[in-house]
Amino acid sequence: MVRSFVENGSFHLWSSIATDGYLALTAHYVDKNWILQKKILSFHHMPPPHSGPILAEKVIHLLKEWGIEKKVFSLTLDNAKYNDGLIDVLKRHLSLTDTLFCSGEFFHVRCGAHILNLIVQAGLKVIDEAVNKIRESVKYVRGSEGRKIKFAECIAQLSLSCSKKVCQDVPTRWNYTYLMIDGALMYRRAFDQLQLIDVHFKTCPSDDEWVKVENIAKFLKPFYDITTLFSGSHYPTANLYFHGVWKIQMLIKEEMKNSCDAISSMAKQMKEKFDKYWECYSVVLSFAIILDPRYKLQFVEFCFKKLYPATYVDRVKFIRDKLYMLFEEYMCLSSVSTSNQSSVACASGGDNIGDEMDEFDIYESQHYGLTRNKSQLDLFLEEQKFDRKQDLDILSYWKANKLRYPELALMARDILSIPITTVASESAFSIGSQILNKYRSSIVPKNAEALLCTRDWLYEKGNIKFSNEDEEDEELAEDFESIITTLKNSSNDSHSSFS
Repeated sequence: MVRSFVENGSFHLWSSIATDGYLALTAHYVDKNWILQKKILSFHHMPPPHSGPILAEKVIHLLKEWGIEKKVFSLTLDNAKYNDGLIDVLKRHLSLTDTLFCSGEFFHVRCGAHILNLIVQAGLKVIDEAVNKIRESVKYVRGSEGRKIKFAECIAQLSLSCSKKVCQDVPTRWNYTYLMIDGALMYRRAFDQLQLIDVHFKTCPSDDEWVKVENIAKFLKPFYDITTLFSGSHYPTANLYFHGVWKIQMLIKEEMKNSCDAISSMAKQMKEKFDKYWECYSVVLSFAIILDPRYKLQFVEFCFKKLYPATYVDRVKFIRDKLYMLFEEYMCLSSVSTSNQSSVACASGGDNIGDEMDEFDIYESQHYGLTRNKSQLDLFLEEQKFDRKQDLDILSYWKANKLRYPELALMARDILSIPITTVASESAFSIGSQILNKYRSSIVPKNAEALLCTRDWLYEKGNIKFSNEDEEDEELAEDFESIITTLKNSSNDSHSSFS
């Protein structure tokens, strides 16, 4: 083993409604059974100032406290301004003990979900008026029990499906903006009906605005799907990064030519943000798709050729060279002595067949010498790819091939455990806005840390089952199906009493 359980980390700051700051540090690693693990190590109260050096000092202390200072491969961070200073200090400190691979070149990983949020938010500004009308309409129907009942009656009269909830969006969670739009579209006729019977309801979108929002929802759907995919915490996501970012880039490029002015304007705004953060793909996360036996280097070449026909050769070469550079470092750090492997004696050999064995050595050198000189990475890349449509557990694949490719399997293990987003860490309280509610904000900081970490550890071990939908999500979404059911039951009871 190169190192016992090299770990990747994710780091971000939370705040409470009392504006207290909390530092959340999470470890991501593949265990001895090749199962992806995630553990919140710290949820520490951090009073201001939140500068890079101060935060770095705390992170270093936590790494030492957990005994993993020399086992860190990467750190995934959001786009906060202080993170550049944080990374600089951490890299300098960890370089003193020569613990970072490739001098820390692959240490800093930017959170994919936060970048996607910035990209989509930039596009949503173009249709802010139409979206704002839906936002105000949703607020209106959820504003009182009387309005909820009146809206539920409209839904029932029109016999509309109630398979989706009416969601209120959150400024820090663009995915809720998508869910709000998507849900409102299902109840479009009910909103129109409510406008006819309620003189106080004045924010219903016009027909043109409904059409615009419908097109926007279709455009945003792939972004929502990829964000959901990126935010998984119980399966490797690093190998999903390259394909996901490429799909986003291709979609934006295509929609910039859309005949609908609203869509093309959105795409142009999104491209500016995309180019700022993702024009240069993450090198280390690009390695993950290459280490997927269904794709390998050919997929990187295919994607770059479609996006950059004039420069794709140089881009592919750059990724390939960096991949080999990292692999060579794993080979150098391997504790398996190649000299010991080559010195194994053959107990059944004898001098009387020495000449024949010498002749065999010459034969093998002539016919198989080229293969013998190839590295594990060479052999893996040259092997025939798996069927792209095959449902593959990529960690199981590398577990099964760790004897064939010992050092390469270790490198794959470490790369595939890199979290491409910090959002998965937020699932401990299931709030992407990273804001603690009134109850949790009233808890003493040490108790808040104990509760959050314990919940996370018990949940990961399967000792406690938690609902997928927490109280904050319930506050943001209205289930009108249950309201309609209650109205029907009340109506039936009234008829029964009358008879």
